[in-house]
Amino acid sequence: MSIIEERRTEIRAADNIYQIVVSTRTDVDRAEPTPRVMITLEAGGPGGEPVAEGSLDLDVAVADTVAELVADGLLSATGAGRGPRRRSADRPAQQGRPWSEESDAELESRWIAGESVAQLAAYFERTPGGIRARLPRVGCDPENPGCYLPVPPSRRTDLDGGEPG
Repeated sequence: MSIIEERRTEIRAADNIYQIVVSTRTDVDRAEPTPRVMITLEAGGPGGEPVAEGSLDLDVAVADTVAELVADGLLSATGAGRGPRRRSADRPAQQGRPWSEESDAELESRWIAGESVAQLAAYFERTPGGIRARLPRVGCDPENPGCYLPVPPSRRTDLDGGEPG
């Protein structure tokens, strides 16, 4: 293990002194080195007695998410919550919300009618990636506007009404 950076912060709140240490490191002894963040919190009372202690060891990739989770939890526990989160201005209103059967049917008919991914994204208030991901679920070919997905041979029936081959 090699420590890349260490940051120490100390504050006084009421009669207690809180110290937080944030260290970033990479485990170089692993086959694939993974950047890590170690967070240690200690607090001492007026006589130096411990009043709080704890630590977290996280993958760098999730540190911002965990920081937000801890901050939200602490603010909520103290009644000083942040209030509702706002959507970013460029995020479509329906992004991440479930599709209804009616929306699926309309997506299919609009795609077969020749509308583009961009037009559909604007109409359904979703991202172009969300539209492309949904098209195969309604049987449409996202690579060919106006087309259904081909039926694989294992799902085709004979012309005389036989079972799939």
